[in-house]
Amino acid sequence: MAFPLIPIPLLLLVLLSLSFPSPSLSSCSSDSLPSNRIYTACNDLPHLSSSLHFSYENSTGTLNLAFSAAAADGGWVAWAINPVSSGMVGSQALIAFKQPNGSMGVKTYNVTSKQGIQEGAIMYKTSDLAAEYGSDGRIRLFAKVVVGKGITSLNQVWQVGGSVTKGVPDIHDFNADNLAASGKLDLVKGVSTGGSSSAAGSTSKKRNIHGILNGVSWGILIPLGAMIARYVRVFEAADPAWFYMHVSCQLAGYGLGVAGWATGINLGKESKGITFTTHRNIGIAIFALATLQIFALFLRPNKDNKFRFYWNIYHHSVGYTVIILGAINIFRGLTILQSADKWRYAYIAVICILVLVAIILEAATWCVVLKRRKNNEKTYNSNGNGSVQQPFSV
Repeated sequence: MAFPLIPIPLLLLVLLSLSFPSPSLSSCSSDSLPSNRIYTACNDLPHLSSSLHFSYENSTGTLNLAFSAAAADGGWVAWAINPVSSGMVGSQALIAFKQPNGSMGVKTYNVTSKQGIQEGAIMYKTSDLAAEYGSDGRIRLFAKVVVGKGITSLNQVWQVGGSVTKGVPDIHDFNADNLAASGKLDLVKGVSTGGSSSAAGSTSKKRNIHGILNGVSWGILIPLGAMIARYVRVFEAADPAWFYMHVSCQLAGYGLGVAGWATGINLGKESKGITFTTHRNIGIAIFALATLQIFALFLRPNKDNKFRFYWNIYHHSVGYTVIILGAINIFRGLTILQSADKWRYAYIAVICILVLVAIILEAATWCVVLKRRKNNEKTYNSNGNGSVQQPFSV
């Protein structure tokens, strides 16, 4: 009887959880601004606990503004005008954050990609750039931007990020509020309108479906199928039922995994400029290896075939690799989704339960195997064949 060489309990994984404090709600009317900062309009923006104070001088085409948003200490806030579309890409951004010298400052960015930004000149002339971090945990960005005479409305985009590395704002979260932080700024009526969160909510829902499918498939069903193959097969009464249980579990896991992989590919196509390279590459590797396992099933040699030993080594190696990569990618996905800690802890609990069960079954299985080997030795010796131990089949 074949017996896998690698024990299941090697699947202990450790990843750090990232969390950011929830922004506090604030009204623009209660926003504390310096006494020399006076504006004619004050709007609460619908996302990211932010507000915009502004005045527009039609004679000079100058927009005088103060953007305020709750942010973590060491984080950043951004307000931008997009002259070509309503999204982030193409926007002419002002980003406020703590500078390397410790003071608050504002830098300009021509945003050409959602993956990363570089400081540079923008198409609008700016002046009076300043920023402050208040005791209420809000960053306030001040600026004067020459948008042109006779302008009645603008596409505005705003954003909040949690950290800055070496003077460069790090990529922001991709929660529904972050994705919906855009809208129209009416300079005549003095009002701001925010983008609908329905599209962002739809994207968030697809991401959750993607995560659930992959979590159940690669994170639960595939490891469970491997445990069935390793531990249930030892009991002679379970032959050949263990094999059909193993195959059924793996096929179900593979099916859900393919569905999850397909939703991930679709999300990538819909999210222009957003690429989670490592998560994507690991996902592709998992899909390729799992598909290879399915096709290898049709090339499985008979038990007495001399190549069966080498096929077993390949089958077990690729299978364990898929399980390990699957667990790693699930944790990376949870980080990308910025999911609540309870979901991360829930999956850690699932892994711990699987590992604990595997340890118990590992000990029980070896007891059965060693007892069977001892009985075989007694039978072997009673037949007068000497005291040489019968080899343990692999």
